[in-house]
Amino acid sequence: MPLRLPRPTWGRSFAIIGVSSLIVAISFVLWANTPQGALMPEVAAALQDDPLVDVSAADYLLFMPQGQTPTVGYVLYPGGRVQAEAYAPLARAIAERGYLVAIVYVPLNLAFFNVGAAQAVIDDHPEIVAWAVGGHSLGGVASSLFAAGQPDKVRGLVIMASYPANNALANRDDLRVVSIYGTEDGLAKPEDILASAKDLPPGAQFVALEGGNHSQFGWYGDQPGDKPAALSRQEQQARIVEATVDLLTQLES
Repeated sequence: MPLRLPRPTWGRSFAIIGVSSLIVAISFVLWANTPQGALMPEVAAALQDDPLVDVSAADYLLFMPQGQTPTVGYVLYPGGRVQAEAYAPLARAIAERGYLVAIVYVPLNLAFFNVGAAQAVIDDHPEIVAWAVGGHSLGGVASSLFAAGQPDKVRGLVIMASYPANNALANRDDLRVVSIYGTEDGLAKPEDILASAKDLPPGAQFVALEGGNHSQFGWYGDQPGDKPAALSRQEQQARIVEATVDLLTQLES
């Protein structure tokens, strides 16, 4: 007699789908929780208090200038699969110029899982008169979405090696925007960033970091797929700080 194979049942099919979905979900979580590169030594130093900046960590990393009462705040979203601490040297340098700076933690190191993360910072600091948000790579997309949803609270946007998620900000004449990018970025192509001008307010500024790349917006080493930089990380960071502080200074007035 011919061999008769068991006929598939709905229950067995659902079980197979369930197990497959679980494997995919576990793989995704493991991938997302494996950060890009290792934190560089400069990060540990930036997380220490000193006479210029007080650093604290709870629901987010907070950098508060010492001996000053800032009226402008900046909330930074980290890039995809990059630890929040990787941006500590950048945040500290901006705080040293007299601004409250926070770096938000995001689930699975992916900012789009908590676009509203900046809200907790804003709620905790009612003394701040004007807020800016920003982010690197995927964090820049998330920050643009937050800015679009909070027109009464967010007056500035700093996009780093990124572009907005849609054109919701195109008519925001009251929003100050700076888009900072590296000319040697192998992940966020400069031509794509420049093309995003149509999705930003007419007065948006584009700052090109000649020789800068994608990875050097943070302090986490080199990122796969990126191009080698022709600019030192220290110099690239200094230019990012200046472009960001220029925007924050505009919000003070």
